Amino acid sequence: MSRHPLRFAVQAFAPGSPDEWRALARRAEDLGYSALHLADHYIGPGPALDPTNHPVQVVAAIPAMAVAAEVTSSIRIGCRVLCVDYHQPVVLAKELATIDWFAGGRLEIGLGAGWLEAEYDAMGIPFAAHATRIERLAETTDLIRACFAGGSVDVRGEHVRAHDFAALPPPPGPGRIMIGGGSPRVLRLAGERADIVSLNFDNRSGRIGTEGFASGTAERSAEKIEWVKQGAGARFSDLELEIAAYFVVVTDDREGVLTSMAPMFALSPEELAGHGHALVGSVDEIADAIVERRERLGISYVTVGVEAVEAFAPVVARLAGT
Repeated sequence: MSRHPLRFAVQAFAPGSPDEWRALARRAEDLGYSALHLADHYIGPGPALDPTNHPVQVVAAIPAMAVAAEVTSSIRIGCRVLCVDYHQPVVLAKELATIDWFAGGRLEIGLGAGWLEAEYDAMGIPFAAHATRIERLAETTDLIRACFAGGSVDVRGEHVRAHDFAALPPPPGPGRIMIGGGSPRVLRLAGERADIVSLNFDNRSGRIGTEGFASGTAERSAEKIEWVKQGAGARFSDLELEIAAYFVVVTDDREGVLTSMAPMFALSPEELAGHGHALVGSVDEIADAIVERRERLGISYVTVGVEAVEAFAPVVARLAGT
């Protein structure tokens, strides 16, 4: 198994003000994080979103990414992940190429098939069958690859058609594409076509809850990586594997925290300790867990929430680039 250098990112949903967002981008860069991510959600609080348990995203991802790129100089800017159904493909490709052009090639292009059916409905967007959404994701990925390659664009898919024009602006590089999800079809596609594979919950229920969380145990995470391998074949060693640590607790009382938290997720403390989306313990214990997961599973890229950006910073300082 190829061993990629460890990288760390921060993901934010709800900056309190424009100045807070700019300050977070600069702070993440100063602390040595590799990337700053948003997600791609549009509706505010209300009857559509409340039953899903999904956090509210205050700002739209694409303009916020542009602002973050403008106030930083080295950190990568991205989205974990853009829902392809929410964007006209050619417009999306040009917007991303434009951000990358201004940012000097620092964009990470996160793409996903979409899963939050209640948001689709509230926005008036048809929620197609799972297979159809993955087909759109594949074709959108092909289009963005073509646009970032420069030259003439000719993509004639079932869902995405773009031809007879040159892609502008010319991107600084080929672009690094992250594809994220938790189902076999999405992860096989990610293995086949992405540069970075983002391992996420299986969110087929359309809400955040114990069912989705259970899909991120150590055993289930290993199963997901097998699906990635099936899609990747010989190129698997070239892929970066990323995962979000949604639950980060830096503490000297690891056993006590695990014991108190585990029942919330219908898991045992031992299952929570090995859960792919949880990191609990002292800086030493968390660092050891990250290194062990890279050696065992190949996961070398970890994203934490903005609430953990300072507490997790000693881990970043110790491990980033190693």
